Amino acid sequence: MTSYAPQAKAAGGPGSPISWHTRQRSRTALLFLAPFATLFLCMYLAPIAYTLYQSLFRQKRDGLGLSEPTTTFAGLANYAQAMGDAGFRDSLLRVLLIGAVQVPLMLGTALALALLLDARRTLFKRFFRLAFFLPYALPGVIGALMWSYLVAPELSPISAIASHFGLHLDLTTDGMLAPVVGNMLTWGWTGYNMLIIYAALQAIPAELNEAARMDGCSAIGIAWRIKIPMVRPALVLTTVFSIIGTAQLYNEPSILRSVAPNLSSDYTPIFAAYSSVNSGNFPYAATQSVILALLTLVLSFGFLKFVQRKGADL
Repeated sequence: MTSYAPQAKAAGGPGSPISWHTRQRSRTALLFLAPFATLFLCMYLAPIAYTLYQSLFRQKRDGLGLSEPTTTFAGLANYAQAMGDAGFRDSLLRVLLIGAVQVPLMLGTALALALLLDARRTLFKRFFRLAFFLPYALPGVIGALMWSYLVAPELSPISAIASHFGLHLDLTTDGMLAPVVGNMLTWGWTGYNMLIIYAALQAIPAELNEAARMDGCSAIGIAWRIKIPMVRPALVLTTVFSIIGTAQLYNEPSILRSVAPNLSSDYTPIFAAYSSVNSGNFPYAATQSVILALLTLVLSFGFLKFVQRKGADL
């Protein structure tokens, strides 16, 4: 005899309780993600898209420039103009040279300080941890103002000390501006990177260090063979952050202009973009910003790929 009783729905089917709970969880997750997604779209993706769009146009002025400028589609003409601009090219090269010297020096110093704090025999660890981090705790503008006082030709105690030894030291000349800016960056950000590396050192199991000591490994050997390889991800992270931060160099040179009038208005790429904004040439400023963003992207991801390839070869 054939039974007409309703069959139980397959587990996970369209009308099953499991499927209904899954949809509920998905809706809840989307609800919680909605505020972030909205802000990310409006405050990050939309400005990037508008900047790319604006860089494809060009402003033209007729006659004496008294009339309103007209905006016309220019394609990639702004990019060709920017790469042909000697001042903008020099600003890109200047930032690259500052970063090539300053970033390894800063991260090497941060790593050395973190290793010293992590050493067993280091005294007053809390005091030195705070002292190393203190420059970063100061607002960047305040730190730049302090350094502008230290390098001003009429006020600099460094130049005054050098003059006692018969040396004329002007820290605001064209040749000294890049080292001064690099020194300001190193002073302000070494403590921040040191704290990240020190936190990674604290996560290393103590058993590894104890085993190395029992095998007769010295403190330097433990640091070189165990600690530094174990904090490699933290070093990669701080390097990427430093590359991005150096590409966005603005505060330090901006404050330094008060004591170094010879610092050009296109000293860094962001300086050049601000100069274009001040002159009302917004499409060209957008083009310079896009080029800087692409350069930062290439350097950051290029470094990550290089590190991954080196890690795979080990």
